[in-house]
Amino acid sequence: MIPYLSLSIWVPILAGLAVLVLHRDSDAHRARWVALAGALAGFLVTLPLFTHFDTTTSALQFVERGEWIPRFDVWYFLGVDGISVLFVILNSLMTLLVVWAGWEVIQSRVAQYMAAFLIMSGLINGAFAAMDGVLFYVFFEAMLIPMYLIIGIWGGPRREYAAIKFFLYTLAGSVLMLVALVYLYNVTESFALQDWYRVPLSLPVQIALFAAFFLAFSVKVPMWPVHTWLPDAHVEAPTGGSVILAAITLKIGAYGFIRFILPILPDASRYLSGFVIVLSLVAVIYIGFVALVQADMKKLIAYSSISHMGFVTLGFFLFSPLGVEGALAQMISHGFVSAAMFLCVGVLYDRMHSRQIADFGGVANTMPKFAAFVMLFSMANAGLPATSGFVGEFLVILAAVKANPWLGFAAALTLILGAAYTLWMVKRVVFGAVANPHVAALADVSRREFWLLAVVAVAVLAMGIWPKPFVDVMHVSVIDLLAHVAKSKL
Repeated sequence: MIPYLSLSIWVPILAGLAVLVLHRDSDAHRARWVALAGALAGFLVTLPLFTHFDTTTSALQFVERGEWIPRFDVWYFLGVDGISVLFVILNSLMTLLVVWAGWEVIQSRVAQYMAAFLIMSGLINGAFAAMDGVLFYVFFEAMLIPMYLIIGIWGGPRREYAAIKFFLYTLAGSVLMLVALVYLYNVTESFALQDWYRVPLSLPVQIALFAAFFLAFSVKVPMWPVHTWLPDAHVEAPTGGSVILAAITLKIGAYGFIRFILPILPDASRYLSGFVIVLSLVAVIYIGFVALVQADMKKLIAYSSISHMGFVTLGFFLFSPLGVEGALAQMISHGFVSAAMFLCVGVLYDRMHSRQIADFGGVANTMPKFAAFVMLFSMANAGLPATSGFVGEFLVILAAVKANPWLGFAAALTLILGAAYTLWMVKRVVFGAVANPHVAALADVSRREFWLLAVVAVAVLAMGIWPKPFVDVMHVSVIDLLAHVAKSKL
């Protein structure tokens, strides 16, 4: 059997190392081509994960298992199910787009920049595919290093502050997760996640473990009130860093909820579901209002991400197929839409070196093709039907209404708030009279930028018009997960 999961991890990592070893800034052109070839190869090896995936079973597929640290029963154990397989493909696609997006923009330390994204891509795929606790933890922590470097080296004026804040927030939560992993090992004498799913734990123990895992993953999502690192990281990160941070890295936190917390701690998950739902609604509503008053486009989109990810955690803790599948669909959609929004801001920043909304106005008059893309992605961000943004939000709202009509009403406020802050930004940036000579001198998207945005536009429309292939992949695994959680004593 071809080891597709290992290839999805090690092809980009080895490509990144090759870029570092073989090419320096003296040969940036060749470094770009080697990086693009490595990113393309990394994406292509993930396609069989979708084309060969069996949607009729919840069992792990493409399993690879080999001894790593026998003394502690630590294994190189990889596998994907309907919950994780789409994120491996999404991550590899976004890495390809980021390498392509930085083709002309990055002029200093080109090889190191491209290598950081390639190596991080492999590490993220490893986290999504790992079915051993230690292996997951290694990948989960290692991915912090390239993102820290991307923000700290290629970021904005306050890049050191943003990079350190990002690193410390995520590392602090991870320490408690390590304690929880060690405790589970002492109980089961195994680091295999499947063994942890079967171990009976008392409610007090589950609550303690829930607190440890929750802090680690809620910081990564991020949930309110541990979200403050994200706007700083987004504002200071280069465009590629913001794309991966929003489209992929946040999803690792949400993935941790559904891979660790719900199946390992079902009693605590049900017991504390009200607490998580309240925090999720605060993120959806309060952070939506915060986004309304932002003057920086990147910061507005960053707060938008926090609000949309609140929908994800809300869907998980409704414990219904509609809610969980809607949350997973929202994660995929947000990967496309947030990446597109940050790419669009990057297009403007490359031309005017400003992200302030007040510096723009009337962009549609000078950049009509670009304005069309912005409108499509903005509509998706607001949850317009026939775009990917509608699919997940509709399913979660439907699940919330079934659980409690008032809960559904509160969740549905995101449709109003999302439209408000997104369209308010678009009105001031894209429409109206040309605001100043700088806007009048703007050139429309280049051929590279056009096709880059077109790829994401196709994904947004395809998922919005025909979501069935995405939902079919995850359905059986979600049903199996909820059946396991339903066995809880509460």
